[in-house]
Amino acid sequence: MNGLLSPALSGAAAGLGVAMPMGAMSVLLLQEAVRHRRTAVAAAAGIATADLGYAALATALGPWVASHVSPVEAWIRLASAAILLSLAAHGLHRSTRAPGPGPDPSAPPAGSAAGAARAYGRYVGLTAVNPTTALYFAALTTAQATALTAPAPAAAFLTGVAAASLLWQQALVAVGALAGRRISPAARAWTFRLGYGLVAAYAVKIAVPLPDLA
Repeated sequence: MNGLLSPALSGAAAGLGVAMPMGAMSVLLLQEAVRHRRTAVAAAAGIATADLGYAALATALGPWVASHVSPVEAWIRLASAAILLSLAAHGLHRSTRAPGPGPDPSAPPAGSAAGAARAYGRYVGLTAVNPTTALYFAALTTAQATALTAPAPAAAFLTGVAAASLLWQQALVAVGALAGRRISPAARAWTFRLGYGLVAAYAVKIAVPLPDLA
């Protein structure tokens, strides 16, 4: 048991390291929590699932992931930036049409199981297109390759990653849900505009430098 504690703690540190920086996904998750807590809980689970998936892939194939993702990282970053910019533009457009961002009439109700499942899938996909997460875990697992070769330490590492990422995302959900109950509709609308503005700025940041077309 003591032999599994060290990789579990390493995994927890790795999970927090990738989850805690306040990037675009954190802003989107906070906004989801302001709208409806149940869908935000599912979205948080989606982010943690994608983190776990990348960690598992990197644990099994760390050097291979690093060598195959690095050459096309700029193009993946550009695709990620385009997706985030489209989300920001759509969110800003919705927030200017009404006092607060309203639900999409074509979408399942936010509190329904279908709405939660849709949020889960959307956030898995949004997190999965971030090449930084893949390279982050590839670098960590490559550096600890000898410690993670056995199945038990590798499983302990992945458990630590998943638990830490999920707990952090759910903490953000709790903060967002609490804020959503305490602010007025007008203030909520402005927080959404500011949040989507930050998402757009983050998208531009990750897109630079642009891929070399030569």
